[in-house]
Amino acid sequence: MPADIPLGKASPSPDVYAPEVLCAVPRASGRAALGLDAALPFAGEDVWNAWEVTWLEDGGRPRVAVAVLRVPADSPNLIESKSLKLYLGSLAMARFGSADAVAARIAADLTPVAGKPVVVELSPVFSVPARIDELPGDNIDGEEVACDRWEVDPSLLVRADNEIVEETLHSHLLRSNCPVTGQPDMGSVLVSYRGPRIERAALLRYIVSYRRHCAFHESCIERMWVDIKARCAPQRLTVYGRYTRRGGIDINPFRSDFETRAPNLRLRRQ
Repeated sequence: MPADIPLGKASPSPDVYAPEVLCAVPRASGRAALGLDAALPFAGEDVWNAWEVTWLEDGGRPRVAVAVLRVPADSPNLIESKSLKLYLGSLAMARFGSADAVAARIAADLTPVAGKPVVVELSPVFSVPARIDELPGDNIDGEEVACDRWEVDPSLLVRADNEIVEETLHSHLLRSNCPVTGQPDMGSVLVSYRGPRIERAALLRYIVSYRRHCAFHESCIERMWVDIKARCAPQRLTVYGRYTRRGGIDINPFRSDFETRAPNLRLRRQ
């Protein structure tokens, strides 16, 4: 973990444009613990929704927008979330000729931090869809289970049988903890697969076992993907986490070996 990240520290909010506050967190150390190397077994992206983006027009009138940032899963670094919040806040008194110029500036600043091109889309707040989405597939939160594992335990994952099925399951009971501050991160998780049927109660117990686990959002979802693949041997697998907001930003990691782009669903808690 880089020692100079602002997360967990008192950090003044810059009132002038400050791209230098952005911090990279290498993915390599977390992936090495999962047995992953540069040849990743999955593709995907981290979808960040930033709800508090504002800047000034050339004439000084403020503009506001919602930003969608798409960071490739194969980028060498993730962007530390508090540094992103501070960076976006530093745009508040900067002047831009258009929203497109703002999006281009954000993409140009984030790309070298991530190490791969970051796609940025800005939408005026009045054009953001008001609908609330539901995760597809079957919700497994009603499964009758006794939960007593509070640190990740992949041995909980088992096949129900060897019948090959294609299904999508989801849970809203995901809770993990920030590895820097220890504060809880709440979210929902979707598992879509084709392969031997996964025991639903077992999958739920496994998801619940993250309750005291300390890791960034991205690492949690990658660990889920790796564990399910190893224990249940699906022929194809997607794991998608939708986390609640912190500091006006929600982070949504998407990992798959048969899909590449995540649908940017907005759930009730988001």
